[in-house]
Amino acid sequence: MANKKALGRGLRALIPDMPAAEATPVQGKGIDFLDVDKIAANPFQPRETFDAASLAELKQSIAEKGLVQPVTVRRHGVGYQLISGERRLRAVRDLGIKQIPAYILDIETDEEMLELAIIENIHREDLNAIDIANGYKRLIEECKLTQEDVAVKVGKDRTSVANFLRLLKLPRRIQESVQSNEISFGHARALLSLSSSEDQLEMWKKIVGSNLSVRKVEEMVREPEKGKVKPPKATAAPNYYMDELENKLRSHLATKVELKSRSKGGAIEIEYYSSDELERIIALILGE
Repeated sequence: MANKKALGRGLRALIPDMPAAEATPVQGKGIDFLDVDKIAANPFQPRETFDAASLAELKQSIAEKGLVQPVTVRRHGVGYQLISGERRLRAVRDLGIKQIPAYILDIETDEEMLELAIIENIHREDLNAIDIANGYKRLIEECKLTQEDVAVKVGKDRTSVANFLRLLKLPRRIQESVQSNEISFGHARALLSLSSSEDQLEMWKKIVGSNLSVRKVEEMVREPEKGKVKPPKATAAPNYYMDELENKLRSHLATKVELKSRSKGGAIEIEYYSSDELERIIALILGE
């Protein structure tokens, strides 16, 4: 794909900072005032949720002060196609404004369009963890990238990317709770330590019903009898040394680890969720 290094730094690497009065097309990049009705929606929009209250605040701001940040588009057919700035475009349309300032980029392929749209959205602070995870997933599946590729492009380490992707294994109701900011990324990540969707949903109800902190959930997940998520083992006495070792391994490997004791010896069970995740864990164990 062309211009991969620039895409990896997001829109800031592609769009020069310049005032509108001086903006002229340069190397396929420029700024202009475009008719709103000539801008089609972005078919690759990675954001699934748009907060109504936030959109109302944006409309009020635009009505009072005007639009400070232009949207970004590409030429498409006889008009344009939005790359980023859907909330701004929606707000302007709702206000009945006929034209909007826009950066115009030369983006020729749908693959490049998808990659740029996802990366730009992922860098926004208000994007929730599930939408970020779905963005990473689309980059892997639709742009044929590895987790390592994604990590480089979005400026994160591969462990962080893998942790976001793991959230997509949670029950859909819990994912929706993250998207609506009912629970945080920290809550969701703690729920991944539970072995079944039933246990995860039960603990999620406790989080929402009792407004539990992330730290409290982590404690309850480590010691299930406190949260009554799993029945305590009748014959096994607490082994705090083994618990500490498990916690150290989980922290180091960034995944679920379980130490299973037997009459003689025992076993270490390490979970992984993809071939890339397995390679990462092996590299950590071998010190590579």
